[in-house]
Amino acid sequence: MDKAPQVSLHSTAHFFLEGLNEIGVEYLFCNLGTDHAPLIEEMARWRAAGRAFPKTLLCPHENTAVNMAAGYAMVTGRGQAVMVHVDVGTANAAMGLHDACRSRVPLLLMAGKAPYTVRGELPGSRDTYVHFIQEPFDQGAIVRNYVKWEWTLPSGIVTKEVLRRAHAVAHSDPPGPVYLALPRETLAQTWDANAVRSFSAERYGAAGAGAASPEAVSAIVERLLAARHPILITAYAGRNRRAPGVIEELARFAGIRVFEFNPVYLNISRASPAWGGILPGRHVAEADAGLLVDVDVPWIPKDTRENPETWWAHIDVDVVKERIPIWGFPSNLRLPGDSVLILSQVLEALKARATPAFREAASRRLEAMTLERDGRRAELAKLAADKGGQDGVNQHYLCAELAAALGEDDIVVNEAIRNAGVVINQIPRSRPGTSLGTGGGGLGYSAGVALGAKLARPEAIVVQVVGDGSYYFCNPSSVYAVSRQYRLPIFTVVLDNSGWSAVKEATLRMYPDGVSKSLDAFEARLAPDIGFARVCEAAGGHGETLTDPATAPAAIRRCLAAVRDGRPAVLHAKIPVL
Repeated sequence: MDKAPQVSLHSTAHFFLEGLNEIGVEYLFCNLGTDHAPLIEEMARWRAAGRAFPKTLLCPHENTAVNMAAGYAMVTGRGQAVMVHVDVGTANAAMGLHDACRSRVPLLLMAGKAPYTVRGELPGSRDTYVHFIQEPFDQGAIVRNYVKWEWTLPSGIVTKEVLRRAHAVAHSDPPGPVYLALPRETLAQTWDANAVRSFSAERYGAAGAGAASPEAVSAIVERLLAARHPILITAYAGRNRRAPGVIEELARFAGIRVFEFNPVYLNISRASPAWGGILPGRHVAEADAGLLVDVDVPWIPKDTRENPETWWAHIDVDVVKERIPIWGFPSNLRLPGDSVLILSQVLEALKARATPAFREAASRRLEAMTLERDGRRAELAKLAADKGGQDGVNQHYLCAELAAALGEDDIVVNEAIRNAGVVINQIPRSRPGTSLGTGGGGLGYSAGVALGAKLARPEAIVVQVVGDGSYYFCNPSSVYAVSRQYRLPIFTVVLDNSGWSAVKEATLRMYPDGVSKSLDAFEARLAPDIGFARVCEAAGGHGETLTDPATAPAAIRRCLAAVRDGRPAVLHAKIPVL
């Protein structure tokens, strides 16, 4: 007699958790709502049964959740999952998603959807007021500008395939965020386990960028062999931990000045003689051969003189810049691909063809760059020697003292905006992965990124350097609540100039002799004497306000001691008012 087929029924939420495990998600950064009841129930069932699924980290604000996922991915390369509440949570997450998009950070943002049945026709039907008013016509439109892929899960039967597809798109070059909406009724559906397939990474996984053709490599080598003033400009090559070493070796061998314009990662040791700083300036006009490597904006054309005779090669995981409507930078040779692979090819071919004359010329260029570096260091030391006074602590001095207190493997997350260059120059990082920024323009990313970096590298001290204007956008009460709940202590340094200096400076650039200057009316001053450190103290952290420059070293030591003891710390530094 034939046996009756065995049927094992589980909810879509069950297969969803299995699918997250299968795609390798480690953390689920959550800001949950009424739409997530089926998932919450399934998680409880799995806990009761002793089954493992991605660790949930509850974040009181979506900004924290998205940027934590971004920070974790920036350090590890592994995109994580974020769960938010319907359209409103998606809207709150959109700022962080903008930054993840522009920084090419993989993550999976998922939001519930308000139930679509009204009278109890299906499990999960509407049962509260907000279910009627949290259903827009097009929820995905809120973030469609910032994602590579967006969909609504149509049925539980394809749960695992959809998750694999989302993960593969997010991690394929150029990486970036994706968005998936989850209707409550769909999460509550039940399915036979035999009907729900798994999809392996080997057959359905991400696609990576590749190397260059021998002809393209040869074209670059020919130009470098003949160059007298070669330069390289990059911003996010360092997302690959091998990139700083490859760029350094190529720069030293060929005598190439390397600039980082708005760096998202550390792309070369900033102690290297080949590192020219963050502003290429006059070198753009002087260059006869240039390499643009994983960079969106290599310079500001309005303020930079370009040389029409310069030969440019653009090597980039995103060489076309499809997401930038108008771009406007020159490139004679455009090579989409993996910059580490391509630069390694160039270096190998260059070594094979290098003549004694080339090596000698490159060596002389490196000697000149070494002198330039030493000169910059001397100027920076002079700037840091001025401690400041009653008008405020000198930010150069403060950052230099902070640098002296940090280890080489500690991580600096830089959101100092108009003081970002001060942070880069006075806290010179030299090891891959120890400097993080953003390629986007959404403020308030640094605190969440710092938490995510701390989660990825718990042994490191993670320092967030942020302006007072951006600190507001970080939703600090949410940040320090997460820091306390999950024992993720970070050190926040607030450079408080009492407003938005970027707004003032933008107005002065357009109207240098305008009425706003004569009246000192730039609409940029924020409320004075706000106790930023107290938000951290409210969460059990350590807080200090710094007004006397002489006390800066001791204040930094106390903050670091608190962090090493497992508590977050805020150093609120009053710098000269804008």
